[in-house]
Amino acid sequence: MAGKIYSGMGGWTYEPWRGVFYPDDLTQKRELEFASRAVTSIEINGTYYSAFKPDTWKKWHDETPDGFVFAVKASRYCTNRRQLAAAADSIERFITQGLDELGDKLGPINWQFMAGKKFDAEDFEGFLKALPKKIKKLPLRHALEVRSDTFIDKKFFALAKRYNAAIVYADDADFPEIDEPTADFTYARLMRSKENIKTGYSPADLDTWAKRAKAWAKRGDVFMYFISGETEDAKLRAPAAAQALIKRVG
Repeated sequence: MAGKIYSGMGGWTYEPWRGVFYPDDLTQKRELEFASRAVTSIEINGTYYSAFKPDTWKKWHDETPDGFVFAVKASRYCTNRRQLAAAADSIERFITQGLDELGDKLGPINWQFMAGKKFDAEDFEGFLKALPKKIKKLPLRHALEVRSDTFIDKKFFALAKRYNAAIVYADDADFPEIDEPTADFTYARLMRSKENIKTGYSPADLDTWAKRAKAWAKRGDVFMYFISGETEDAKLRAPAAAQALIKRVG
């Protein structure tokens, strides 16, 4: 395989995981330490809502083992706007808040767009032009999570490929499933977990996802995250789903 396969979940702070994923006697301040040794990557979701100080980013780096990678969900102030091409200042503020403190543990940045955002080639290219390729010599990888069917468009695929941006593959009933090789890595968010299945997805489904991950890895690194599920309670199964996938991909 040309790339590594990383599997994890969104965030690490979720009270219902205590006693299911986290031991009952584990202190909350050690949850990241524990989670980062149980899965190979975590998508940081809090960054969608708030900015964090460089010391916090450094703390996240120091609490996780070598080889672990974070994906970072970009600020909503960059993506939830009428004119994406005017987001340059917001993008810079987001990027420079301290992401570089993660060093080689910094994985892709997920730029998530609301379902109401429709594809406009000129405006979207303006946004892509504003995405920096690196920060302090640290290469940046960008993933685009679009939620409107208007993005099922060859022009969008071509734009993403031109700027080496991955299009997030969404396993969800409400969002478009786009599997296009537009970047040198793949980013997938799996959102159909079921609470009544211990591993979120059935063993057969996980076998299928493992096979797909190995195929994606032929073109570069793969980042797969189990995010919530068919009901909010299904989020309970996200860590087990990620661990089950890790076992299957080796």
